[in-house]
Amino acid sequence: MVALLITAAFQSQAGEDDKKGHMKVLTQFTNQLAGEKSPYLLQHQHNPVNWMPWGPAAFEKAKKENKPIFLSIGYSTCHWCHVMAHESFENEEIAAVMNEHFVNIKLDREERPDVDKVYMTFVQATTGSGGWPMSVFLTPDLKPFLGGTYFPPEDREGRPGFKSVLLQVAQSWKAEHEKIVEHGNKVAEQLAAYAASEPAGTALQASILKSGYEQFEKQFDKEWGGFGSAPKFPRPSSMSFLFRYSLRDSGDDGKKAREMALFTLRKMAEGGMHDHLGGGFHRYSVDTYWHVPHFEKMLYDQAQLALAYTEAFQLTGDGQWERITRDILDYVLRDMTGKNGGFYSAEDADSLEAHGSDKHAEGAFYVWKQKEIVELLGEKDAAIFNRFYGVKENGNARPNSDPMKELTGKNTLMQSGSVAALAKELGLPEAELKQSLSASRKTLYEARAKRPHPHLDDKILTAWNGLMISAFAKAGQTLGDARYLEAAQKSARFIKAELWKDGRLLRSYREGASDISAFAEDYAYLICGLLDLYETDFDPAWLSWAVQLQEKMDALFYDEAHGGYFSTEKDAPHILFRMKEDYDGAEPAPGSVATHNLIRLAQITSSPTLRDRADKTAKSVSSQLGQLPSAMPQMLCSLDALLAPSQQIVIAGKPGKDDTKALLKTINERFLPHKILLLADGGDGQKQLGEKLDFLKTVSMVEGKATAYVCENFVCKLPVTDPRELAKLLDAPAAK
Repeated sequence: MVALLITAAFQSQAGEDDKKGHMKVLTQFTNQLAGEKSPYLLQHQHNPVNWMPWGPAAFEKAKKENKPIFLSIGYSTCHWCHVMAHESFENEEIAAVMNEHFVNIKLDREERPDVDKVYMTFVQATTGSGGWPMSVFLTPDLKPFLGGTYFPPEDREGRPGFKSVLLQVAQSWKAEHEKIVEHGNKVAEQLAAYAASEPAGTALQASILKSGYEQFEKQFDKEWGGFGSAPKFPRPSSMSFLFRYSLRDSGDDGKKAREMALFTLRKMAEGGMHDHLGGGFHRYSVDTYWHVPHFEKMLYDQAQLALAYTEAFQLTGDGQWERITRDILDYVLRDMTGKNGGFYSAEDADSLEAHGSDKHAEGAFYVWKQKEIVELLGEKDAAIFNRFYGVKENGNARPNSDPMKELTGKNTLMQSGSVAALAKELGLPEAELKQSLSASRKTLYEARAKRPHPHLDDKILTAWNGLMISAFAKAGQTLGDARYLEAAQKSARFIKAELWKDGRLLRSYREGASDISAFAEDYAYLICGLLDLYETDFDPAWLSWAVQLQEKMDALFYDEAHGGYFSTEKDAPHILFRMKEDYDGAEPAPGSVATHNLIRLAQITSSPTLRDRADKTAKSVSSQLGQLPSAMPQMLCSLDALLAPSQQIVIAGKPGKDDTKALLKTINERFLPHKILLLADGGDGQKQLGEKLDFLKTVSMVEGKATAYVCENFVCKLPVTDPRELAKLLDAPAAK
């Protein structure tokens, strides 16, 4: 019976049911989620389901009553989570079945990525795919025996509905309880063995980087950019790797790598995945053209894309990349930043169709009817705007390419060509066309702002704030914008004040800090952010904190036996097994980021231990790198740094002085991915750095002028004071 259930239940998939909106507020019901802080859990506090949060109380209840656990995992801006909640969890008949036969647990995957990863591994292993909402049935001791993602409420097209699955599981639990428990034990053993397995490592060679490039080249969509077919995700770490490979390979492959990345970034920015009115990027494109997006906006996407576009600007000097970088960061400052400086997690894909309506729809806030635009802009400007952004009377989703059929007659704004081409076509001066488009965007943005806004998940996650600190710091140094530096500083200060307690990080903050300990990704992303922040404002306090965080991360998560980092601490409660993440997906794997952090810290502190740890971390995934390097683009970036000669650039000068700023500008406007940038200020900052790097003790200005020392493999070239001479040193071909 269990095997039959697994086969049947796994046929259900998100993506084929009607797309109704958010949960109704059934205030006559209140469950135990009412005391939680997570926006996702609070969305379900008035379901008729007797939800409980993940924790000992729920587990003890399941054991005492000998009931299986139904575990539902999602997040607050997840469209299909809303659909299943509306269809099933608000349904009193289905809720009654759940309450009678199961202990029901709701979990926010963003708060507890450790729990999510364990059960996602099970679902992916048994179904071949995964996603959210994730629906898993567990024994009282947390062993999974059945799982899937979205289930429709009733049987449909030969697939079991959620109510049918619940009843079948309940019947099987009563009739074959011991078999199910035995099955769960075996599943847990197999998963634990998989998690503990250590594949044989291979040598870390530059040939792995070439293989990675070749895999991306085979997957590249030459017409629309990106890699693979629909749905298309941005995955900025792929672009970061290709940029780095373009520096390593001076031949045709290097040129192709650069052009693939730039072409993809341009196509994404032109498409509907980019919010042309409000800034920022949506989660992914449901089609191959980057036209129709899944409309939620995630902080981690904004952070990584801002970094990718910043690097594109450094690499090319082309102002279009600067504009898109600012577009992303200004959106985050306006809509996703709290007064305390912390960055919020996400904005929903769904929103009310209109004020006074009780119907939600995906993209309702963002899409337009042609008639609306004409009424707002007038015939002349609307004609220009609609031509440029592909607006059509019947909607602009491509036939047979868009699964979101409710977009019929509606338009997602997408750039259909260049300003120059359209100006020529219409016989208008480019300046006039630009002015018209700019004024139209402003008018439509203001009109859109009056619509019901999507739900904002105002939870502040340490990890994602770390990514955003990197983005703002890098943009601050590259673009010379003090607002971006200030945003990075403010977030870092907030995390240190609120989420750094007793020498340990906490995971999240909303109306106070959570009691959830941070995970490896929180440490890795924040350390990276602090290193980037130091290279922007040169406050040695950020370096000191980064060193402390690295020591704590190593103590809590490092695998001394095999290298690499577990995602969770040793002896973490209520976790079946510890796992290492090795896939650089929507978010980079902690080990991939940590490897580069260790390389940077090793150069800053002259620590052979940290360098050795970086080497071992990369080697711990060398087998995976050898087989499928394109699955780990962030680790490819770290491997590139590991194999590259070290480059330290020391500026001896007074902070804020014009001559110091001129040298820093020369450095920051260039794409130098392997540089370590230090400031010898002649004061306490230089003294602190000199405690780790002896040669810094004697570095000083020449003839009273700010001076640059460019060192490769700890051998320094002659110091220079002229930015033009520094540019020559930096632009000289680097050793591979």
